[in-house]
Amino acid sequence: MSRIGKHPIEIPTGIDVMLNNNLLSGKGKNGKFEFKVHDSVNVEISEGKIIFSPRSTDKESRSMWGTCRSIVSKAVQGLSRDFVKKATLVGVGYKANIQGKNLVLQLGYSHDIVFEIPTDVRIICETPTIIVVSGSDKQRVGEIIKRLQKFRAPEPYKGKGIIIEGQYVYRKEGKKK
Repeated sequence: MSRIGKHPIEIPTGIDVMLNNNLLSGKGKNGKFEFKVHDSVNVEISEGKIIFSPRSTDKESRSMWGTCRSIVSKAVQGLSRDFVKKATLVGVGYKANIQGKNLVLQLGYSHDIVFEIPTDVRIICETPTIIVVSGSDKQRVGEIIKRLQKFRAPEPYKGKGIIIEGQYVYRKEGKKK
């Protein structure tokens, strides 16, 4: 059983965190967050730390204790620094570029794919084949990078597609003569 809920969350300097009736909210240089803490979890803010504890010893309280702590920890981290994910376009003629508020992808289809960049994340193209997605919400950054990958998922025979950094593409052997 994990004991992650026992560890208090340090509040970095320059970040304001407030608690109002199980609604935890914070503000920092990268934005703000609001999180409704589950009813089975107690929260206190004291001496620059956020401390979580379960209200009872039942299974739901203990599981929500760690879950709430992890979600708030990542939200507080996102207020001070961005979460970054990179994707590489692998394939002949696969390119990406930014035109205004849109990401234009050329992925081997007969048409270009135009992806409107959401306001809560930043997307840049380091090179025509590398896309960098960054933002203060870790879940949102992962969601956007996976939405981009769905336009051309990696295929196992030639390894072509949009590959997220750290992802392993299982390669298969082709047909033998």
